[in-house]
Amino acid sequence: MMMKKFVKILSAMMLLLVVACGKTTKTDEPSKVNGNKADVVATEKLVVNEDVEFKVMHVNDIHGRVDAGKYDGMGLARVSTIVKQTRAEDPNVLFLDAGDTIHGTVFAALTKGASVVRVMNEMGYDAMTTGNHDYNYGLDRIEKLQNTMNFPVVVSNLTYKDTGEKAFKPYTIKTLPNGVRIGIFGLATPETAYKTNPANVEAVTFDDPIAAAKESVTALEAQGVNYIVALSHLGVDEDSVYTSIKVAQEVDGIDLIVDGHSHTALEEGMLVDETLIVQSGFYDKNLGEVTVKLGKDGSKVETAKLFTKEYAMENVEEDPAIRAIIDEVNTENDKITSVVVGETPVLLVGERNEVRAGETNLGDMITEAMLAKTGAEGVITNGGGIRASIQKGIITRGNIISVLPFGNYVVVKEITGQDLKDAIENGVQSYPDARGAFPHVAGFTFKFDPTKEVGNKVYDVTFNNGEKLDLTKTYKIATNDFMAVGGDKYASLKGKKTVNEYESIEEILGQYIKVNGITHTSVDGRVFAGTKIEKEVSDASVYTVQSGDTLRTISKKTGIDMDTILKENKKITNPDIIFVGEKIALPKAN
Repeated sequence: MMMKKFVKILSAMMLLLVVACGKTTKTDEPSKVNGNKADVVATEKLVVNEDVEFKVMHVNDIHGRVDAGKYDGMGLARVSTIVKQTRAEDPNVLFLDAGDTIHGTVFAALTKGASVVRVMNEMGYDAMTTGNHDYNYGLDRIEKLQNTMNFPVVVSNLTYKDTGEKAFKPYTIKTLPNGVRIGIFGLATPETAYKTNPANVEAVTFDDPIAAAKESVTALEAQGVNYIVALSHLGVDEDSVYTSIKVAQEVDGIDLIVDGHSHTALEEGMLVDETLIVQSGFYDKNLGEVTVKLGKDGSKVETAKLFTKEYAMENVEEDPAIRAIIDEVNTENDKITSVVVGETPVLLVGERNEVRAGETNLGDMITEAMLAKTGAEGVITNGGGIRASIQKGIITRGNIISVLPFGNYVVVKEITGQDLKDAIENGVQSYPDARGAFPHVAGFTFKFDPTKEVGNKVYDVTFNNGEKLDLTKTYKIATNDFMAVGGDKYASLKGKKTVNEYESIEEILGQYIKVNGITHTSVDGRVFAGTKIEKEVSDASVYTVQSGDTLRTISKKTGIDMDTILKENKKITNPDIIFVGEKIALPKAN
C-alpha cells in the first residue's frame, strides 16, 4: 500500500478545540452589539435538513516550499497523502490555501509559479486566496496561472482602478457529496500594496477587507449556503491595520476563517465571538484540519487540530504522484541551478529573523556587490528581500536564487541626504522587532538609538571616505526596484530621479562571488544599535561586542549570568539581537 495508516487521532500530537454554537436559523431580530459590531439585521444561513459532518483541511504561507527536508517542512507530497486518504475515508472534505504559495524558492521561481500549480492541481485543492508574495511575478502572471488551475482563486477586496470590476471571483460555493453548501470568499491584505513591488499591483486597489467581507457574507447567505468560510491573508499580528481578528469581530455570519500572512501556528485555533480562526503556521510545517458538525436543530460543533511535521515525517509516506512532479521539475531546474558559482568557508546568514533585525555577513556581501557594480556612493536594500542562508561549502546558482528569488534589479537614485536619513529611519523604526524593511547597507555606516521616537532614531551616518552625511547634499544611492518605488514604506525613495538601472541582484551577486570569492566571512559593523552608556560605575566595565558574539557567549567568557547582564543594560530589549561594536556594561562577577 502506498501510504501508511495515519488518520487515527493521537491526542498527544494533535491539539483539539471544540466550539459549540447556538442555532443559525433565520431571524428578523437585530443582532446584539458584540465588540465593534454594529447593529444589523441578520440574514442567516440555511439550516441543514439532517445532521451532517465534513472537514476543512488547510495550509498557508507555503512560499514555494514544496519539498520536505530543505525548509524544515513535511513537504507537499506528505500533505497530499494526508488529504487524499482523508477524502478516501469520507469524501466530504474541502482543501483550502490562504495564500503566499506560488513564490519563494527556485522550484517556484524558475517557472514563475507554474510548477507549484502543477502540484496543487494534483493534490486536489478546492480554492485559494492570494498572499502578498503571490503578486511578486505581477498580477498578470496570477491571471495567466489561473487558467491552468483546477480550482478558483477568490479575492473579494481587489478591484481594477479603471473599471471598478473585481480582479478575481469574490467567492465560490462548493456543494459536498452530503449536500452541504459551503460559501468560500477571499480576503487579500492591503499591505500587498507595499509588500510586493508596487508596480506589480498598480492597476488595482486593495479595498477595505471588512466591507468586502460583509458584502460577500450577504451574497452567500442570499444564495442559501449552510456554512461560510473566509480565506484570509490578513494574519493576526497586532501591528497590522486589518487582521482576521478584526474581521471576526466586525462581520457577522462567518463560521470559519482560514488565515495566513502572520506565519502563526494556531494549535488550538482562536475563537472570536462565534467565528473560529485557524492558521497552520508556514512552510508546510503543519497541515490544519477542522471537523465541522452541523445539526438539523441549527447547532454547530467545530473541532480544530494540526498534523505536525514531526508526526507526518514518522507516520506518513509521500504521495508518489506529487513526488514524481517534484522530481521532474527538479531535474529540469538542475540544468540551471547546479552551476557552481563559488565556495564559502562559513555560513552566510540569511535567516528571516536575522536579516530583518540586524546586519549579517550575507547582507554585507550582497550590498557590497551592488556597490561594486554601480559605483554609487552608497547602497541600501531591505532584509525582507534576503530569503535564505547559504551553507558552508560549494555555492551554486540555485543557492543564490534561493537567497534572492524575487528577480529584483538594481536601481541608482539621486536623492538628498535627508532622503537617505528618512529611508534609514523607516528601516529601523520597528527594531528590535524583525521587519522586512530593516536596512542592509554598503558605502556608509550608521548608528541609531532604538529608545528614541520613530523618525528620530538615526544619529550618525558616515560614508567610507570619512565624510558625515550632509542632509542638503545630493547623493547617488543604489537600491532595489522594489524599494525604489516605495516598497516596504520607503517613501523617501519614491519618485526620485533614476540615474541608472542594472541587472538583477541575483546576477550581480553571482558575478561578484565568481570574481572576488567570499569577501565577508563576518559582519563589518556597518550598523550600530544603541546609545553611549550614560554612567559608568566603579563595579562595572565596558565590553565591545565582537563578530560572532551572543549574550550567551559573552556570559560564558565573563562568568556573568545573562540575567545580570540584561539588568545592567536596559537598552537591550531583545536578548537575541546585539550588534558588532555595541557597548555593553558588565558588572563584576560575584
